[in-house]
Amino acid sequence: MKHNYDFIAIGDTATDAFIRIADASVNCDINRENCMLCMRFGDKIPYEAVYVVPAVGNAANASVSAARLGLKSAFVTNIGAGHNGSQCLETLKAEKVSTEFVVVNKNKHTNYHYVLWFEDERTILIKHESYDYEFPEIDDPRWIYFSSMGENSLPFHDKLAEYLESHPDVKLAFQPGTYQMKFGRERLTKIYKHTEVFFCNKEEYQQVLGIDEHDIKKLLSMMRDLGPKIAVLTDGVKGAYTYDGNEYLFLKEYPDPKPPLERTGAGDAFSSTFTVALALGHDIRTALMWGPINSMSVVQRVGARAGLLSRPEIDELLENAPADYMPRAI
Repeated sequence: MKHNYDFIAIGDTATDAFIRIADASVNCDINRENCMLCMRFGDKIPYEAVYVVPAVGNAANASVSAARLGLKSAFVTNIGAGHNGSQCLETLKAEKVSTEFVVVNKNKHTNYHYVLWFEDERTILIKHESYDYEFPEIDDPRWIYFSSMGENSLPFHDKLAEYLESHPDVKLAFQPGTYQMKFGRERLTKIYKHTEVFFCNKEEYQQVLGIDEHDIKKLLSMMRDLGPKIAVLTDGVKGAYTYDGNEYLFLKEYPDPKPPLERTGAGDAFSSTFTVALALGHDIRTALMWGPINSMSVVQRVGARAGLLSRPEIDELLENAPADYMPRAI
Protein backbone atom coordinates (compact mmCIF):
# COMPACT_ATOMS: atom_id res chain seq x y z
CA MET A 1 0.00 0.00 0.00
CA LYS A 2 1.33 3.43 -0.95
CA HIS A 3 1.80 5.95 1.86
CA ASN A 4 1.41 8.99 -0.40
CA TYR A 5 3.11 11.43 1.94
CA ASP A 6 3.82 14.95 0.76
CA PHE A 7 6.66 15.50 3.20
CA ILE A 8 8.82 13.08 5.20
CA ALA A 9 11.31 14.54 7.65
CA ILE A 10 14.32 12.40 8.62
CA GLY A 11 16.58 13.07 11.57
CA ASP A 12 17.02 12.79 15.31
CA THR A 13 14.54 14.20 17.79
CA ALA A 14 14.97 15.29 21.38
CA THR A 15 13.33 16.77 24.42
CA ASP A 16 14.61 20.27 25.16
CA ALA A 17 14.73 21.48 28.76
CA PHE A 18 14.98 25.28 28.71
CA ILE A 19 16.71 26.63 31.80
CA ARG A 20 16.16 30.38 32.03
CA ILE A 21 19.10 32.09 33.73
CA ALA A 22 19.75 35.72 34.59
CA ASP A 23 22.95 35.59 36.64
CA ALA A 24 25.42 35.32 33.75
CA SER A 25 27.34 37.42 31.25
CA VAL A 26 28.43 37.20 27.60
CA ASN A 27 32.03 37.94 26.63
CA CYS A 28 32.83 38.47 22.94
CA ASP A 29 35.80 39.30 20.75
CA ILE A 30 36.00 42.71 19.12
CA ASN A 31 33.91 41.56 16.13
CA ARG A 32 31.27 39.87 18.33
CA GLU A 33 31.75 36.69 16.29
CA ASN A 34 33.18 34.49 19.07
CA CYS A 35 31.15 34.87 22.24
CA MET A 36 31.15 32.88 25.48
CA LEU A 37 28.38 32.49 28.04
CA CYS A 38 30.02 32.99 31.43
CA MET A 39 28.86 32.00 34.91
CA ARG A 40 30.70 31.80 38.21
CA PHE A 41 32.67 28.55 38.43
CA GLY A 42 32.12 26.32 41.45
CA ASP A 43 29.15 28.34 42.71
CA LYS A 44 25.40 27.83 43.15
CA ILE A 45 23.68 29.87 40.45
CA PRO A 46 19.94 30.49 40.65
CA TYR A 47 17.73 30.00 37.61
CA GLU A 48 14.34 31.57 36.91
CA ALA A 49 12.34 28.72 35.37
CA VAL A 50 12.47 25.46 33.41
CA TYR A 51 10.35 24.70 30.34
CA VAL A 52 10.35 21.13 28.97
CA VAL A 53 9.54 20.81 25.25
CA PRO A 54 9.35 17.27 23.75
CA ALA A 55 9.69 16.16 20.12
CA VAL A 56 11.93 18.90 18.81
CA GLY A 57 15.09 19.05 16.71
CA ASN A 58 15.66 20.18 13.12
CA ALA A 59 13.71 17.40 11.41
CA ALA A 60 11.02 17.13 14.09
CA ASN A 61 10.35 20.85 13.85
CA ALA A 62 10.14 20.55 10.07
CA SER A 63 7.63 17.71 10.24
CA VAL A 64 5.34 19.79 12.47
CA SER A 65 5.81 22.89 10.33
CA ALA A 66 4.75 20.94 7.24
CA ALA A 67 1.70 19.47 8.98
CA ARG A 68 0.53 22.87 10.25
CA LEU A 69 0.90 24.27 6.73
CA GLY A 70 -1.35 21.60 5.29
CA LEU A 71 0.93 18.85 3.99
CA LYS A 72 0.57 15.15 4.74
CA SER A 73 3.65 14.82 6.95
CA ALA A 74 5.57 11.91 8.49
CA PHE A 75 8.72 11.64 10.58
CA VAL A 76 11.55 9.07 10.48
CA THR A 77 13.39 9.03 13.81
CA ASN A 78 14.45 7.02 16.87
CA ILE A 79 13.34 7.43 20.47
CA GLY A 80 13.65 5.53 23.72
CA ALA A 81 10.90 3.48 25.34
CA GLY A 82 10.56 5.55 28.52
CA HIS A 83 8.53 8.57 29.55
CA ASN A 84 10.39 11.04 27.33
CA GLY A 85 9.85 8.87 24.28
CA SER A 86 6.14 8.52 25.04
CA GLN A 87 5.85 12.30 25.33
CA CYS A 88 7.50 12.72 21.95
CA LEU A 89 5.07 10.27 20.32
CA GLU A 90 2.05 11.94 21.91
CA THR A 91 3.23 15.36 20.78
CA LEU A 92 3.80 14.28 17.17
CA LYS A 93 0.41 12.60 16.98
CA ALA A 94 -1.28 15.69 18.41
CA GLU A 95 0.41 17.71 15.65
CA LYS A 96 -0.99 15.31 13.00
CA VAL A 97 2.48 14.04 12.07
CA SER A 98 2.50 10.34 11.18
CA THR A 99 4.65 8.27 13.56
CA GLU A 100 4.61 5.04 11.58
CA PHE A 101 8.36 5.38 10.89
CA VAL A 102 9.30 6.24 14.48
CA VAL A 103 11.41 3.45 15.98
CA VAL A 104 11.04 2.89 19.73
CA ASN A 105 14.29 1.50 21.18
CA LYS A 106 13.58 -0.52 24.33
CA ASN A 107 17.04 -0.30 25.84
CA LYS A 108 17.98 3.24 24.89
CA HIS A 109 17.09 6.75 26.00
CA THR A 110 15.41 9.52 24.06
CA ASN A 111 17.79 12.35 23.26
CA TYR A 112 17.57 14.99 26.00
CA HIS A 113 19.12 18.44 25.58
CA TYR A 114 19.64 21.22 28.09
CA VAL A 115 19.10 24.73 26.76
CA LEU A 116 20.78 27.50 28.72
CA TRP A 117 18.51 30.46 27.97
CA PHE A 118 20.05 33.87 28.64
CA GLU A 119 18.37 37.07 27.43
CA ASP A 120 17.06 36.22 23.91
CA GLU A 121 19.74 33.68 23.00
CA ARG A 122 20.47 30.09 23.96
CA THR A 123 23.40 27.73 24.36
CA ILE A 124 22.40 24.08 23.94
CA LEU A 125 24.08 21.13 25.64
CA ILE A 126 23.45 18.21 23.29
CA LYS A 127 23.89 14.44 23.43
CA HIS A 128 22.92 12.08 20.61
CA GLU A 129 22.13 8.53 21.68
CA SER A 130 23.77 5.80 19.61
CA TYR A 131 20.83 4.30 17.73
CA ASP A 132 20.88 1.48 15.19
CA TYR A 133 19.71 3.57 12.25
CA GLU A 134 17.69 1.69 9.63
CA PHE A 135 16.25 3.16 6.44
CA PRO A 136 12.51 2.35 6.31
CA GLU A 137 10.25 1.62 3.36
CA ILE A 138 8.89 5.09 2.69
CA ASP A 139 7.67 4.57 -0.89
CA ASP A 140 7.70 7.81 -2.91
CA PRO A 141 7.02 10.97 -0.91
CA ARG A 142 7.07 14.22 -2.85
CA TRP A 143 9.72 15.70 -0.56
CA ILE A 144 12.24 14.43 1.99
CA TYR A 145 13.59 16.88 4.55
CA PHE A 146 16.89 15.56 5.90
CA SER A 147 18.74 16.94 8.89
CA SER A 148 20.72 16.23 12.06
CA MET A 149 21.59 12.63 12.98
CA GLY A 150 24.08 11.00 15.33
CA GLU A 151 27.79 10.32 14.97
CA ASN A 152 27.24 6.67 13.97
CA SER A 153 24.74 7.42 11.19
CA LEU A 154 27.03 7.32 8.14
CA PRO A 155 25.68 3.95 6.87
CA PHE A 156 22.19 5.48 6.94
CA HIS A 157 23.42 8.33 4.73
CA ASP A 158 24.67 5.78 2.21
CA LYS A 159 21.27 4.09 2.16
CA LEU A 160 19.54 7.43 1.67
CA ALA A 161 21.89 8.20 -1.23
CA GLU A 162 21.00 4.86 -2.83
CA TYR A 163 17.30 5.57 -2.34
CA LEU A 164 17.59 8.99 -3.97
CA GLU A 165 19.50 7.49 -6.89
CA SER A 166 16.68 5.05 -7.56
CA HIS A 167 13.85 7.57 -6.88
CA PRO A 168 14.80 10.61 -8.97
CA ASP A 169 11.36 12.21 -8.68
CA VAL A 170 11.67 12.56 -4.89
CA LYS A 171 13.02 16.00 -3.99
CA LEU A 172 15.46 16.43 -1.10
CA ALA A 173 15.80 19.39 1.23
CA PHE A 174 19.06 19.13 3.18
CA GLN A 175 19.74 21.06 6.38
CA PRO A 176 22.90 19.43 7.75
CA GLY A 177 23.43 19.04 11.47
CA THR A 178 26.64 19.02 13.50
CA TYR A 179 27.85 15.52 12.61
CA GLN A 180 26.77 15.78 8.97
CA MET A 181 29.03 18.80 8.61
CA LYS A 182 31.82 16.92 10.37
CA PHE A 183 31.43 13.98 7.97
CA GLY A 184 32.63 16.33 5.23
CA ARG A 185 31.29 17.21 1.82
CA GLU A 186 33.44 14.56 0.08
CA ARG A 187 31.96 11.76 2.18
CA LEU A 188 28.44 13.00 1.51
CA THR A 189 28.98 13.77 -2.18
CA LYS A 190 25.99 11.70 -3.30
CA ILE A 191 23.69 13.46 -0.82
CA TYR A 192 24.74 16.90 -2.07
CA LYS A 193 24.39 15.71 -5.66
CA HIS A 194 20.74 14.79 -5.14
CA THR A 195 19.78 17.86 -3.08
CA GLU A 196 17.06 20.12 -4.46
CA VAL A 197 17.42 22.83 -1.82
CA PHE A 198 20.20 23.30 0.74
CA PHE A 199 20.04 25.34 3.97
CA CYS A 200 22.79 26.59 6.28
CA ASN A 201 23.83 29.82 7.92
CA LYS A 202 26.90 31.75 6.83
CA GLU A 203 29.27 30.19 9.35
CA GLU A 204 28.06 26.70 8.46
CA TYR A 205 28.63 27.40 4.76
CA GLN A 206 32.23 28.28 5.61
CA GLN A 207 32.57 25.06 7.61
CA VAL A 208 31.05 22.82 4.92
CA LEU A 209 33.12 24.40 2.16
CA GLY A 210 36.26 24.54 4.28
CA ILE A 211 37.05 28.17 3.46
CA ASP A 212 37.25 31.51 5.23
CA GLU A 213 35.13 33.30 2.63
CA HIS A 214 32.74 36.12 3.51
CA ASP A 215 31.37 37.00 0.09
CA ILE A 216 27.79 35.71 0.09
CA LYS A 217 27.62 35.23 -3.67
CA LYS A 218 30.79 33.18 -3.71
CA LEU A 219 29.55 30.98 -0.89
CA LEU A 220 26.23 30.36 -2.63
CA SER A 221 27.89 29.65 -5.97
CA MET A 222 30.38 27.23 -4.43
CA MET A 223 27.56 25.39 -2.67
CA ARG A 224 25.65 24.96 -5.93
CA ASP A 225 28.83 23.51 -7.43
CA LEU A 226 28.49 20.65 -4.92
CA GLY A 227 25.12 19.72 -6.40
CA PRO A 228 22.17 21.51 -4.74
CA LYS A 229 19.90 23.15 -7.31
CA ILE A 230 18.88 25.89 -4.87
CA ALA A 231 21.38 27.18 -2.31
CA VAL A 232 19.91 29.10 0.63
CA LEU A 233 22.04 30.99 3.15
CA THR A 234 20.67 32.56 6.31
CA ASP A 235 22.58 35.33 8.07
CA GLY A 236 20.71 35.85 11.31
CA VAL A 237 18.98 39.19 11.72
CA LYS A 238 20.64 40.44 8.52
CA GLY A 239 18.33 38.34 6.35
CA ALA A 240 18.52 35.42 3.92
CA TYR A 241 19.93 34.78 0.44
CA THR A 242 19.22 32.30 -2.35
CA TYR A 243 20.87 31.27 -5.60
CA ASP A 244 19.39 28.92 -8.17
CA GLY A 245 21.98 29.32 -10.93
CA ASN A 246 20.03 32.18 -12.53
CA GLU A 247 19.76 34.93 -9.93
CA TYR A 248 20.92 35.81 -6.45
CA LEU A 249 18.12 37.00 -4.18
CA PHE A 250 18.12 38.70 -0.79
CA LEU A 251 15.30 39.33 1.68
CA LYS A 252 15.53 41.03 5.04
CA GLU A 253 13.86 39.48 8.08
CA TYR A 254 10.15 39.99 8.71
CA PRO A 255 9.71 42.69 11.36
CA ASP A 256 9.17 41.42 14.90
CA PRO A 257 6.02 42.72 16.61
CA LYS A 258 8.04 42.90 19.83
CA PRO A 259 11.57 41.90 20.93
CA PRO A 260 12.26 38.17 20.50
CA LEU A 261 11.69 36.00 23.56
CA GLU A 262 14.26 33.37 22.55
CA ARG A 263 15.63 32.22 19.20
CA THR A 264 15.59 28.42 19.32
CA GLY A 265 14.20 26.95 16.10
CA ALA A 266 14.21 30.16 14.05
CA GLY A 267 16.43 28.57 11.38
CA ASP A 268 14.37 25.38 11.31
CA ALA A 269 11.18 27.40 10.89
CA PHE A 270 12.67 29.32 7.97
CA SER A 271 14.07 26.25 6.20
CA SER A 272 11.02 24.03 6.62
CA THR A 273 8.59 26.78 5.61
CA PHE A 274 10.66 27.61 2.52
CA THR A 275 10.56 23.91 1.59
CA VAL A 276 6.81 23.63 2.17
CA ALA A 277 6.21 26.62 -0.09
CA LEU A 278 8.14 24.88 -2.87
CA ALA A 279 6.22 21.65 -2.21
CA LEU A 280 2.98 23.60 -2.64
CA GLY A 281 4.14 24.75 -6.06
CA HIS A 282 5.33 28.26 -5.23
CA ASP A 283 8.42 29.83 -6.75
CA ILE A 284 11.65 30.72 -4.94
CA ARG A 285 10.65 34.35 -4.38
CA THR A 286 7.44 33.31 -2.63
CA ALA A 287 9.24 30.65 -0.59
CA LEU A 288 11.79 33.25 0.47
CA MET A 289 8.96 35.47 1.73
CA TRP A 290 7.26 32.67 3.67
CA GLY A 291 10.35 31.54 5.60
CA PRO A 292 11.09 34.66 7.69
CA ILE A 293 7.45 34.95 8.73
CA ASN A 294 7.52 31.63 10.55
CA SER A 295 10.93 32.47 12.02
CA MET A 296 9.52 35.73 13.37
CA SER A 297 6.64 33.86 14.98
CA VAL A 298 8.80 31.14 16.53
CA VAL A 299 11.12 33.55 18.35
CA GLN A 300 8.10 35.05 20.13
CA ARG A 301 7.47 31.78 22.00
CA VAL A 302 9.48 29.33 24.11
CA GLY A 303 10.91 26.46 22.08
CA ALA A 304 11.01 25.62 18.41
CA ARG A 305 7.44 24.43 17.91
CA ALA A 306 4.93 26.63 19.76
CA GLY A 307 5.15 29.55 17.34
CA LEU A 308 4.89 27.59 14.08
CA LEU A 309 2.08 29.02 11.99
CA SER A 310 -0.81 27.66 9.93
CA ARG A 311 -1.34 28.50 6.27
CA PRO A 312 -4.04 31.14 6.97
CA GLU A 313 -1.73 32.83 9.48
CA ILE A 314 1.12 32.95 6.95
CA ASP A 315 -1.26 34.42 4.36
CA GLU A 316 -2.51 37.08 6.77
CA LEU A 317 0.99 38.19 7.76
CA LEU A 318 2.02 38.30 4.10
CA GLU A 319 -0.96 40.47 3.31
CA ASN A 320 0.01 42.86 6.13
CA ALA A 321 3.74 42.85 5.39
CA PRO A 322 5.58 46.16 4.93
CA ALA A 323 5.64 47.42 1.35
CA ASP A 324 9.40 46.83 1.12
CA TYR A 325 9.16 43.22 2.29
CA MET A 326 10.05 41.84 -1.14
CA PRO A 327 13.02 39.79 -2.41
CA ARG A 328 15.50 41.81 -4.43
CA ALA A 329 18.17 40.68 -6.84
CA ILE A 330 21.75 41.32 -5.72
